[in-house]
Amino acid sequence: TTATTATTATAATAATSAHCRNNLLIRRMSNSSNTATDATKKEVALLQFQVSSSKIDNQQKVKELIDTTIQNNPNVQLIVLPEIWNGPYATAAFPEYAEILPPLGYIYNDHDESAINDGDGVTATMEQNCPSAKILFDAAKKHNIYIVGGSISEKVQSDDGTTIYNTCLCISPEGKLVAKHRKVHLFDIDVKGGITFKESDTLTAGDTMSVFDTGSDLFGMVGVGICYDIRFPEYALLLTQKYACNILIYPGAFNLTTGPAHWELLQRARAVDCQCFVLTASPARTEPPPPDAPDSVTKYPHYSAWGHSSIVNPWGEVVGTCDEKESVVIAPLDMEEVKNMRQGIPTFGQKRNDLYKLVDADQKA
Repeated sequence: TTATTATTATAATAATSAHCRNNLLIRRMSNSSNTATDATKKEVALLQFQVSSSKIDNQQKVKELIDTTIQNNPNVQLIVLPEIWNGPYATAAFPEYAEILPPLGYIYNDHDESAINDGDGVTATMEQNCPSAKILFDAAKKHNIYIVGGSISEKVQSDDGTTIYNTCLCISPEGKLVAKHRKVHLFDIDVKGGITFKESDTLTAGDTMSVFDTGSDLFGMVGVGICYDIRFPEYALLLTQKYACNILIYPGAFNLTTGPAHWELLQRARAVDCQCFVLTASPARTEPPPPDAPDSVTKYPHYSAWGHSSIVNPWGEVVGTCDEKESVVIAPLDMEEVKNMRQGIPTFGQKRNDLYKLVDADQKA
């Protein structure tokens, strides 16, 4: 297999086309190892777009972007959004932009919308409790696709108070919430001369592993993490060893300190470790607002995302990527590549369990 990037391609092995629609760069990656016809290609799309302080504007952008992507790329079967796409990536902003999200297994019916309980015994429609989530459910059913909905902040109310999570919703073409991942590892770092950030100031870590099954006729098992989760190989290895995931997906928002150093490196490492595809979707980069910007724009600290949403194959090659600007990255995925990698270099069957063992919490209990 030969890697194809968004900016270079070898004519004998790959072809890359890029064109702009409303200033959005569409990057289509094709690989000669994929022998499927145009009508049977199983493609994925990563949506990288700028996130503003206006939740309504962000929601409208996502709705239009999903519609446009599918209209122009009918072979796309799965779409991935970036981390924290409905508002600023700032610890103080998470509670303000948080929504009450439906439970795992929830089935959405756009003609007879079920109410969502807010934890205090009060129920409301999705439009009232989680308008960002509703857009994703509507789009998944409308286009008959899987959507890995990046992440938004989730509000959970109980007798002990309000808890905020960084949560990714994974929705099936039937409108079912097939996975709900609450970020397991919170982004608490202090890099001298670089960046200090502490998600735990307002967020609570999740405590579950997240997977969903797209069926053997599509991509098989898919595992999900969020951003900082990608730094923990144990989590990725459990997803692939316990659930036989063919794809690991990480919506993320790496920054200008860790992004250039580790973003691609970590994706390629997890792909090689787990012998699977790795997909990441980041927000597009935004410039700091000018000093005279309105208070609604400067209310929260500005965060510069690294961008570079990418697709990495099981051999560890970047087969689809972009720069920091608004882009859509599209590529066909062939699950035979996963099978061939695991058969050719059978590390999963060569573990020395007499010397070391990866044990999950369920097994330990």
